[in-house]
Amino acid sequence: MKVKKLIIILLLISPGIQELFAQQVPLYSQYMYNKFLINPSVAGSEGYTSFNVTAREQWVGYAGAPRTYSLSYQTRFTKKKYSLRDNFFGKTRYRAKTEGRTGIGLGIYTDQNGLIQRTGFQAAYSYHIWVQDYTQLSLGLAATGYHYIIKADQESFLNASEPWLNDNLRKGIFVPDVNFGMYLLNDRYSLGFSAESMLGAVARIGDGVVDTLKAYDRFNMSRHYYVFGSYSFLTRKDYEIEPAVLIKMSEQILPQVDLGVTLIHDQSLWFGVAYRTGGLYSRGGYGAIIGTIRFRWRNMYFGYSYDYTLSEIERATSGSHEIVLALKLGSSDKKYRWLDRF
Repeated sequence: MKVKKLIIILLLISPGIQELFAQQVPLYSQYMYNKFLINPSVAGSEGYTSFNVTAREQWVGYAGAPRTYSLSYQTRFTKKKYSLRDNFFGKTRYRAKTEGRTGIGLGIYTDQNGLIQRTGFQAAYSYHIWVQDYTQLSLGLAATGYHYIIKADQESFLNASEPWLNDNLRKGIFVPDVNFGMYLLNDRYSLGFSAESMLGAVARIGDGVVDTLKAYDRFNMSRHYYVFGSYSFLTRKDYEIEPAVLIKMSEQILPQVDLGVTLIHDQSLWFGVAYRTGGLYSRGGYGAIIGTIRFRWRNMYFGYSYDYTLSEIERATSGSHEIVLALKLGSSDKKYRWLDRF
């Protein structure tokens, strides 16, 4: 039983355990349509008030595979005066004439991964600065909290009243922390950097009494880093091609890269394909191929993505599915019109 106890504890706290139980942070395929999920400085950068719901079923058909559900809200406190100018591309855009630099964002999610369930929240404050006529620099800071709990009712134990199970693991562990982000946005390109779990907060797994848990009485959470960028090329009227890259890194595991390209029609229809390398949570380093479709109807957005896994786990799963629903609110005198493309 001691071996079994140790394995379960490691599944909960270690970012280096492979694939099935390793994800310490949620994985998203449609991050480009809601970057706030990975960067707090994005909050309010579009000038809209927006609501986003994401549901992800990873490795469908694989027992204990990750399931992630998230809900986020963000807004910008803007002023109502605007000036009209012609930009480099010869198009008329709206630029805020007076300040409206503050944004806020709220997000909650739940992530079920095998026996481990993590519920988290993010409360973000962002500050937006115009560095050029059509380029905006955003800085953001977020207070975060994560609640870890082991779903003991889903597993059989020889003695369900053991101290190690009745203590922190069964009751749950709350870990507060801080995230930071920077975001550079133009009507053609975007660049971002963010860091999660900056404080390396301590999770108290054991009680210092049970021998198996003494080594994990104080365990520091790993910091995670994200770097992303995209550029939109105008090919012809109403069509754009937008390549994008996302690099995910951690202190203890290999980096992972998402490389993709999206065809956009009239800012109403998106078709995308991407390749995700192995690394963070993938055996064999083979990664996945991702296909995405997204469309807009008025101020509502619907997105769907399918991940085809290239590693050996593909034999036991029918792939991963992710659905995103979004609502953007705000009349023309309350939003930055040149950012409509987002």
